[in-house]
Amino acid sequence: MSKQFFPSLSQNYIEILEDDEYYDTTIEVGEDPNVKIFRAHMIILYYRSPFLRRTLSSNKKNDNDALAHIKLSNISPEIFQIILKYIYGGVISLNDQEPSDILKILIAAVQLLLQELIDYLQKYLIENKSGWLEKHFEFIHRTSFQSNSLLELQQYCTNFMAKSPEKIFESLDFTSLPEKSLVSLIKRDDLQMREVEIWEHVLKWVLEKNPTLLPDPTTWSDNDFNMIENTLQHFLPLIRFFSLSSDEFIQKVHPYKKLLKHQLYEELLNSHLNSNSEPNDNILLPRYRNIDGIIDSKIVNLNIASMISRWIDNDIKSKFAYVRELYLPYEFKLLLRGSRDGFTPKKFHELCDDKLCTVTFIKIKETEEIIGGYNPLKWKTSHDDYGEWGETKDSFIFSFKNKDNFKESILSRVNDASYALFYHNRFGPTFGESDIDIRVLPENNSKEYDYCLCQQESYEKEIIDTEGVFSIEDYEVFQILKRSDD
Repeated sequence: MSKQFFPSLSQNYIEILEDDEYYDTTIEVGEDPNVKIFRAHMIILYYRSPFLRRTLSSNKKNDNDALAHIKLSNISPEIFQIILKYIYGGVISLNDQEPSDILKILIAAVQLLLQELIDYLQKYLIENKSGWLEKHFEFIHRTSFQSNSLLELQQYCTNFMAKSPEKIFESLDFTSLPEKSLVSLIKRDDLQMREVEIWEHVLKWVLEKNPTLLPDPTTWSDNDFNMIENTLQHFLPLIRFFSLSSDEFIQKVHPYKKLLKHQLYEELLNSHLNSNSEPNDNILLPRYRNIDGIIDSKIVNLNIASMISRWIDNDIKSKFAYVRELYLPYEFKLLLRGSRDGFTPKKFHELCDDKLCTVTFIKIKETEEIIGGYNPLKWKTSHDDYGEWGETKDSFIFSFKNKDNFKESILSRVNDASYALFYHNRFGPTFGESDIDIRVLPENNSKEYDYCLCQQESYEKEIIDTEGVFSIEDYEVFQILKRSDD
């Protein structure tokens, strides 16, 4: 067993810092007229700061009586006093410090390679001074991307820009953004901008880097296009060109067709002209714009919510529909989640009966596969031994290989409206005669679902490769409500 006495040790080392007799190093800090010389101890500096270790190694004493001397002109004496107390005692107090001074301490810590302090100060500023960071965003952003040590601040800035791009692109001279910063922003799935606006801003940024060019691409030579393409090389793979509408494509992309690879341009053109053309597997999905309040799901994402909404409204004009701008006219109001509410028909009927227009999502155990169905009617409880049928021509069932695989999604609309839905007190959300059949078997006396079957009967298509019994990992039921802002 060991006992650690760090507080006393820390205090002893701070007392060493105040010693006037045994120091062997002097540190000249600041610029005229604010210059101060600090007395310090080489062995402590050497092991506490990699930067000072390198400096001392290249500035060794010439003889035993000479003091090592270090100059740090770009750190103020007041800030260095705080840093030095941390180096010796491992303590720092920020209660009385202004945010601007804390940032200066952070910048000094970066120079001195004090990673522990760097991590702490970044976290402190983000958690306690976010309002100040936002108010001085341009400076914070520029500062954070000047050092690879400030990754948390960089992430904070990128998060802020993704959520509030209008504050940046309208007030900040975004053309001064470093390429690394702009690339990290455009990678974001949750960047709250229309794709055409992102493309326009990237072009503006690129033109700023090539001031000799006129904005009109019809004036560009082949060499000009090659120069622009080279500047754009890290951006082009991140622009989700397939999310653009036909009008946006013709007006905003077609004039710059020479910047795109020939195959990409032909695929884009084909996607707008040929409704039978199919997207390849490498197309980026639309960004998650305006996502608050749309869906709270552990099983699916906004892309699936968008696809379901299109299927409900029959808004499918081509096989590229799922890569266009997200279609989110509805709010998905969570009624039931199995992992939260349980896997019993009793709970299903308690929470979901008498609710119009519901969508069920089921994640199959031991796979990433998601199946489900849309019921435009109300669920209800039937105590009849034979149950009751719900008749509708507007219901459908579906499947996704996983929440990110849309190319292999299957939509299966009802082809026998008389058997679209089934109601029974021992059944959960059940579609068709056996198309999606979730129930409790009477002979087992189980309260939880113990029989789940997926077998094509009343709907157009099989929705899973292997028909038969499956197990539920989780399931959710949502009510579909028209969004108030539409």
